[in-house]
Amino acid sequence: MTQAPQIALLPDKKRLHLQHGPIDLIIEVWGPERTACYAAAIERFESILTGLVSELPLLRRPGGANSRFTDPVARRMAAAVAPFGDAFVTPMAAVAGAVADEILGAMLRGRAVSKAYVNNGGDIAFHIAGAQSFTSLSPAGKIIVTDRDPARGVATSGWRGRSHSLGIADAVTVVADCAAQADVAATLIANAVDIPSHRAIERLPASDLAPDSDLGTRPVTVAVPALSESEKRQALDSGLTAAREFHRRGLIADASLLLQGRCVGLQGVPDTTVTKGLADA
Repeated sequence: MTQAPQIALLPDKKRLHLQHGPIDLIIEVWGPERTACYAAAIERFESILTGLVSELPLLRRPGGANSRFTDPVARRMAAAVAPFGDAFVTPMAAVAGAVADEILGAMLRGRAVSKAYVNNGGDIAFHIAGAQSFTSLSPAGKIIVTDRDPARGVATSGWRGRSHSLGIADAVTVVADCAAQADVAATLIANAVDIPSHRAIERLPASDLAPDSDLGTRPVTVAVPALSESEKRQALDSGLTAAREFHRRGLIADASLLLQGRCVGLQGVPDTTVTKGLADA
C-alpha cells in the first residue's frame, strides 16, 4: 500500500473529499465548527485504512462478529453484524457504514454541530439537531429524516452496486440507527430479493470475481434477465419478508426495495416515502 490518503476541498469549498484505497468519502458540515470538524476528520482518516487492513483475516470470517478486535472500526463492524447472527454475514458487510460512522464520530466529539454527514459511496452516517433535517436520494427513493427521528444512518445495496450480492435487487435502501447497521441490513435484504429457481439469472462464485471475497464460493449475481411482473413481486415479497423481520426486531427503521422499475417500501408506500413517520417532499 504505497498511495497516501488523498485530501481535498471540493470546488464549492463546503465539502471535503477524502480517498484512500477503496474508501472514498464526501463530507459536509454546517456551521462555524466546519473547519475544526474537517481537521478532526482528516486526522482520523489518515490511519483508518491501515487499521482495517490489520484486522482483515478475522473480518472476512463468518464468525468474525465474535472475535476480539483492537481497531475501533473493526469493533463497530462486529457490533453491527452481531444482531444478525442467524444469517450468513461477516463483519465486512458493515465496512462502508462503519467507516462513515467512525469519521462522523471523530468530527462531532466535543463540538456543537447542527448538521453533518459522511457519505461513503452511498452509505451515509449523518447528524442533525435543532429542527434540522437530512435528505438522501438513492435509486430506491427519497429519504427525509428530521431531528425527531432516531435514525442516523442510511445504506444501499444491490447486485449492481460496489459489492457482490446473492440476490437480484437493483437497490435496497435501509434507514437504521447508524450507518453500519443500515449497511448490514441492506446487504441481507438485497440478498433475500431473489428467485433461486430462475435458471436465466446468471451467477458466479464470488471467489472467481474476487479471490479474497468474504463470500467464498457462494454464487453471486452477475446478470438478471427481464422479469415478468409476477416474478418481480415474488422476489420483492421475499425481500420484504426479511425487512419486516428486521423491523420487528428493532434493527431497522424502514427499507425501500427496487427491482426493474418496481419499488416497494416496508410500510407499503412506493419510492417517495421510505421511512415510517418521515415527511415526503
